[in-house]
Amino acid sequence: MDYTTLKALKPSEFTEAADSYRSLSDGGSASKDDIDNRVAAGMRKTLKGQAAHAALGELKKLSDNFHYVQIECGLISTALDGFAYDIEAAKKKLDNAVADAEAAKCTVNADGSVSYPPGGDEVDGKTPEGGTVSGYTDASAQGLGRQAVNFDPNPHARVAQECADRISEALKEATEADGKWAPKLRALKADDDLTVSDSDWADAQKDTSGVSKAADAYLDSFGPPRDGDSEDNANWWKGLTDEQRADYLAAHPKQAGAMNGLPADARDEANRIVFSETKAKYELELDSIPAEPANKYTMLTTASGPVQVHTDEWMAWNEKYGNRKKSLEQVGAGMQQIQARFDRTGVDGLPEAYLLGFDPKGEGDGRVIVANGNPDKADHTAVYVPGTYAGIESIGDGKDFGDLGRSERLWAQSQKLAPGENISTITWLDYNAPDNIVPQATDGHEAAAGGVTLRDFLTGNDVAHQQETGARAHTTAVGHSYGSTVVGDAAQAGTSWTDPKLADDIILAGSPGVQADRAADLGVGAHHVWAMGAPWDDQVVRQGGRVTGLGNHGVIPTDDAFGGNIMQSDSGGHSGFWDSDGSKASVSLENQARVITGRYGDVALED
Repeated sequence: MDYTTLKALKPSEFTEAADSYRSLSDGGSASKDDIDNRVAAGMRKTLKGQAAHAALGELKKLSDNFHYVQIECGLISTALDGFAYDIEAAKKKLDNAVADAEAAKCTVNADGSVSYPPGGDEVDGKTPEGGTVSGYTDASAQGLGRQAVNFDPNPHARVAQECADRISEALKEATEADGKWAPKLRALKADDDLTVSDSDWADAQKDTSGVSKAADAYLDSFGPPRDGDSEDNANWWKGLTDEQRADYLAAHPKQAGAMNGLPADARDEANRIVFSETKAKYELELDSIPAEPANKYTMLTTASGPVQVHTDEWMAWNEKYGNRKKSLEQVGAGMQQIQARFDRTGVDGLPEAYLLGFDPKGEGDGRVIVANGNPDKADHTAVYVPGTYAGIESIGDGKDFGDLGRSERLWAQSQKLAPGENISTITWLDYNAPDNIVPQATDGHEAAAGGVTLRDFLTGNDVAHQQETGARAHTTAVGHSYGSTVVGDAAQAGTSWTDPKLADDIILAGSPGVQADRAADLGVGAHHVWAMGAPWDDQVVRQGGRVTGLGNHGVIPTDDAFGGNIMQSDSGGHSGFWDSDGSKASVSLENQARVITGRYGDVALED
């Protein structure tokens, strides 16, 4: 970039352009949310049939278009702000150098060179002549240039050379900024059609990566606190301008989406970006894998007779692609189940979903945290922690929608009991759930690690709620099976007696033990600990925990000796605590909703 261009350049014009693109991004976001949570949700409440299904499909495409506009315009805005930040630093250096040159009665020329007037003590009866110097950016060249002017009897020469060097450095920085940002901005363009394809989403992911790397200096100028806790994160976010929040979220959606203490709206927006881009990336990779060979088996003649074996062709394919294809299909199924939850908004009054955490590789089983309703505005919040075998691939599987469905039924029943209050129920899978009974589910290691993560999440939820409302919500931690062990560890994970309690109430369903032998050890008061069990396989789980040590000293939560409340349950087995036929909730589900909404006197306890 030459001197004349940089001198005339106004960084404010780029920040103004960034504001315009940010407005477009905000408009895209608002339109997407309106389609998803008002128009489509309203249709699901009242319309059925093929025509309604087709219309909802078209609305989904329109929503995707607005989401894509939101992401791409947000990235353009961040890129323009990043360029303005970089160029403003160079422009400031230039303007300061020019001001110093003019103060020294020097003249800055159109090519950036500096002319200086005659001056100094007379030499041989003559005043030393003026001259013109050009600046250098190389350290060696600068040294030689300054040595040369030190021999000049005209003192203006030294000032002129110093200013010329500073001008050259400013021009170099401006040229580097221009070279860095021009290709990034040129890359931020979309196909000229109305279909947001997997390739478009994959391209958006590349754009996000490119902009975030280029904008490092700009984003670091207001970045989050290093190793900050939830309260640090919340205060940092609150102290940012709207522009800074939007730019950080556009460039670092993965980091923002995982940050405890941030508002649910912000985390959801960030994680939806990661979700859409990841879903497309996985689908593209799956599509690129060659088809499984049709000739899978062959007959091999042996002394004992013919034996069916895999063909060499299939074995080679399976070794190269088999495991990866299976992994992509499993995670892809989980992402479809999460999308299905988004699409259930409005069905039977189900509120908007908030994606508070998403990572297909997180903690081995993937990170999936989905809220029904905004927890920042809730009067009552319940966080459901699933147990053994939980994973992203089955998070919403089956006719009852798996673990996502359980928290949905908790929401529906709680809302029925407290129709005038705001309810939020959350499915929390952010730990490495056991993949087998022995040895994983009999060991407390994963529960201990998950307990720390769960406590951090609940603390962040509490902080975000207080930032929003100025008060705390009534919070219940619900643990099922090994998930109850995670809840127990989370309750005991405080580092000192001054740490806040994990929640107001704790529900333990089908618990093999919480690595504590007294309800009072969970820090919420024994009268706020609620346990329930069931026959058949649930007895196997609970008594197994007693034997293997998840229940300290052989004590499990459904024992009288544990000291908590033991609720009545009509579950037929280990997985039936959330059963409902739609018109009437089970006793198990009803009791949980009574605790969640603080209707303690209505909870049916065992005699």
